[in-house]
Amino acid sequence: MNHANTLNIGSILVGATLVLGIPTGWAQSSAPLACLIGPDQVAEVGTPVIGVLETVEVDRGDPVEKGQVIARLRADVERANAGVVRSRADAQAELRAAIAARDLAVQRYERAKKLKDQNFISAQGLDQVRSEFIVANEKVTQTREALLTAAEEVSLTQAQLSQRIVRSPIKGVIVERYVNPGERVEDRPLLKVAAITPLRVEVIAPTAMFGSIRKGDEASVHPELPGAKPTTAKVTQIDRVLDPASNTFRIRLILPNDKGELPAGLRCKVHFGSADGSAAITPAPAAGAIEDASLTVPARRRQPPVVAR
Repeated sequence: MNHANTLNIGSILVGATLVLGIPTGWAQSSAPLACLIGPDQVAEVGTPVIGVLETVEVDRGDPVEKGQVIARLRADVERANAGVVRSRADAQAELRAAIAARDLAVQRYERAKKLKDQNFISAQGLDQVRSEFIVANEKVTQTREALLTAAEEVSLTQAQLSQRIVRSPIKGVIVERYVNPGERVEDRPLLKVAAITPLRVEVIAPTAMFGSIRKGDEASVHPELPGAKPTTAKVTQIDRVLDPASNTFRIRLILPNDKGELPAGLRCKVHFGSADGSAAITPAPAAGAIEDASLTVPARRRQPPVVAR
């Protein structure tokens, strides 16, 4: 989730908290807090290369899997170049010819050594045949290295082709579609994808609750959606920096949504310390108040008036 979305969520939650009118002195186990259910991840998907969009495989609202193809850029030149490089890598004729030339040079060199031993050729003639053998052997090595280079070029062209294919980085749903086929794309996003399994719950809590909630604690989340049942969520993050202006801090929970039945973008209420949220709202003791009832001073009884005689 980007910074702008985070600020919007914070503004919504602070406003909802003020509407509920929850004083900072309420006991944390009783007071329902305003919350907002959002996607766990949001990604604006782009492309690392400049090109013209050929197809868009999905539309707004479509579910997508991680790695699924969602758009393609035109890649005619890249595909043609990949075909040429692949043909060069598969060509073995030049290597076979170099090996045959080397074998012939080996035979000539062996005959030349025998002829030199019988003084039929000079030492200069033997050196010439040896040089031809060395050149033929180097030709084989050079041809094999060229084939290895061509194979690496095939990998490079495949990587270039893969950059023309846009895949979803996460499992989720398409939130927005910004482009259409035929448009030139460069540095702008093509689509927005949101992960809704699980969901993220953002809560703005009063400072009085700070320290009473820990990571791993469970809470009951009540979505403001007709027919939606309360669901248990788990605390995953608690802000360590409080907001002095609103006297609040942020809590994040993860809400299971394996079947994807609950949509993101819902307002909700969350109850800490009560599984069903049925606990009555009771005020917490004020700071410095005497909690032991046995130490409370009883009220003075009214004395009858004194009549002068």
